[in-house]
Amino acid sequence: MSTPRQRPAFDVWAPRARRVRLSLEDLAVPMTEAGGGWWTVATPIGPLPDGTRYGYLLDDEDRALPDPRSRRQPEGVHERSATFDPAAHEWRDQAWTGRQLAGATIYELHVGTFTPEGTFDAVVDRLDHLLSLGVGFIELMPVNAFNGVHNWGYDGVLWSAVHEQYGGPAAYQRLVDACHRAGIGVIQDVVHNHLGPSGNYLPRFGPYLKDGRNTWGDLVNLDGEGSAEVRHFILDSALMWLRDFHVDGLRLDAVHALVDDSDVHLLEEMAIEVQALSAHQNRPLTLIAESDLNDTRMVTPREAGGRGIDAQWSDDFHHAVHVALTGETTGYYEDFAPLGALAKVLDRGFFHDGTHSSFRGRDHGRPVDTERMPAWRLVVCAQNHDQVGNRARGDRTAEHLDTERLLCAALLTLTSPFTPMLFQGEEWAASTPFAFFTSHPEPELAKATADGRLAEFERMGWDPAEVLDPQDPATFTRSRLNWTELDEGRHARVLDGYRRLTALRRAHPELTDPGFGEATVDEAARRLTLERGRLAVHLNLGDLPWEVSWEVPALEVLFSTTDEVAVGAAARAVVVPPGNAVLVRR
Repeated sequence: MSTPRQRPAFDVWAPRARRVRLSLEDLAVPMTEAGGGWWTVATPIGPLPDGTRYGYLLDDEDRALPDPRSRRQPEGVHERSATFDPAAHEWRDQAWTGRQLAGATIYELHVGTFTPEGTFDAVVDRLDHLLSLGVGFIELMPVNAFNGVHNWGYDGVLWSAVHEQYGGPAAYQRLVDACHRAGIGVIQDVVHNHLGPSGNYLPRFGPYLKDGRNTWGDLVNLDGEGSAEVRHFILDSALMWLRDFHVDGLRLDAVHALVDDSDVHLLEEMAIEVQALSAHQNRPLTLIAESDLNDTRMVTPREAGGRGIDAQWSDDFHHAVHVALTGETTGYYEDFAPLGALAKVLDRGFFHDGTHSSFRGRDHGRPVDTERMPAWRLVVCAQNHDQVGNRARGDRTAEHLDTERLLCAALLTLTSPFTPMLFQGEEWAASTPFAFFTSHPEPELAKATADGRLAEFERMGWDPAEVLDPQDPATFTRSRLNWTELDEGRHARVLDGYRRLTALRRAHPELTDPGFGEATVDEAARRLTLERGRLAVHLNLGDLPWEVSWEVPALEVLFSTTDEVAVGAAARAVVVPPGNAVLVRR
């Protein structure tokens, strides 16, 4: 069911406790068992003002723990929660009827570094910029509560509380409201595969975790004893973002790390509930999975035997574009060295679709049914927070590529058959890095995080001396975008290119057609052609000029990465210089 599982205020699931008291301001209110591990206050409590502090005293402890379902943590994740009434916001987005993912462009951003202020309200002030890009959705990196001041958000421990330094839940509502009034949808990145290392008190309450670990921490209990309430906890949090905060979609972090042997997988159950809520609210609600499995059963409808998720990330596109334009072939980039890898991704969705992955040391992936699956179900990018931030220095491709090749990346991303996603600052070749940063107050945790980063980069073959200290405050401050660059030199030229490309994407239905592309490659000459109906992209990464001609009266050049080819010109042939690309209409 998509309706919230309503219980009286302050009820808490704590099956591991022998005694529970509600710490309410200066009072310790007795609670009684209500069955199934739930505890309820013995005497009903009247209405309380927003911001009232509360927590739970378990057994004989005298320190109150935050509410596992907290909406606000004004003093941080180790302190008591605060009441928050989501219905208090006066929504002004009544005209918003939602937006479907097909045909849209996503813009990923980190609230803390997108603006100098690092708040939700400051994002509102930049919506005009996003509108100039034709953005359909913004995708917010995780904003739930974590320990410390700044963080990527994937160390969250209270999945329903909005990080206070960003402005808290009320400011979050203002952002979503403003986006909708501007015609932009909001996708929220959520993490259900692990909990952060500091401030996770859930195991004190109940069996939220089970034996075993994934890359980031202990496994969440999705299929063991007590897992029914754990699953409700996750699903209620997911629905909360969509219902109480009017969010339009969720990006589900690293779903391949969810270990669930239940008859109905958590993701399928989530798809069922979100679809029901979508029907009730009469607007599209979208689920996007980050999956490393290269298996489109994730996005196959449930009636055809799939999980029923709407879309999933495809890292293979990023890897193929990155290698083609930069020549970098270390680590997981090795298999993507041939230009044919990019052609295969454009043609068939994945490069690894049952082929051997040298990085993994095994065969990986499954073929995509390109005849039946719409290509928009794959979300692709030339940059994202992972692919930039998980580099030793957080260096962007703008540091390594000239303007023409940056525009080649933009052209490939925005004319591909897939759903394109841009990463903050990419559209103007931002000079600022986006590094991995943390602010763990605990010295031992800070050291463990830094050591873990060094071990990770050693496997990728990067120089440990280049790895930035994630705990250094300068690592965070250097990652903030510099908005004064937009009108300068090549920044302005790249931004103009992105704006023209997103406009072309909206103007030409061939570029949002759900079918896959037709890509051909000349490996020796390092040339690639992608056909989208009457439109074609010609990419020349070789050493010699490439004369492109068609047996038609004339070609119209819609976009060029170089001023050497005039846009709007009609000709029987076009010469594409090395390191450039054109988009033409026959």
